Amino acid sequence: MLADLLKTVAPGLATLVTGPLGGMAVKAIADKLGVPADELSITEAIKADPDAALKLREIDVRELEAHNANTDSARQMNAAIQESANAAWLAKNVAYILDVTIIGATLLMTWFLFIKGVPPENKELAYMAFGSLITLCGTVVNFHRGSSQGSKDKAQEIQALKGSK
Repeated sequence: MLADLLKTVAPGLATLVTGPLGGMAVKAIADKLGVPADELSITEAIKADPDAALKLREIDVRELEAHNANTDSARQMNAAIQESANAAWLAKNVAYILDVTIIGATLLMTWFLFIKGVPPENKELAYMAFGSLITLCGTVVNFHRGSSQGSKDKAQEIQALKGSK
């Protein structure tokens, strides 16, 4: 119920509430609104007070800005290292070596799971490792390939949210 309401008001917070840190997110939202830390109280507070939705939208915008700034600073750091005449070969290439290793490990694990096979007693561990590798592989691809359009879309989303205050 709360997650559905937040999807329309503050989509980023909705993701937090339904994720592994949901309890902490609910408490933070409740503290911001000055209500008990349960979903029903928060939902009622948002419905009863238009300013509550605005407060949550502001939190959502700040979270989005912080996420974008974090990603941007990582890209800027990487660019500074690549452009430095004094950076060692390892400093310039360690990130790429790790990226290739992660993608290679993902491909190898895919081969083991779907072609070679995994002993039944190790399947659960193999699936967990595969899930982690898929997540890391997605992060690598997003870092290197998702920057331009993704950043532009996020910047437009931030501006739209700021404009609707």
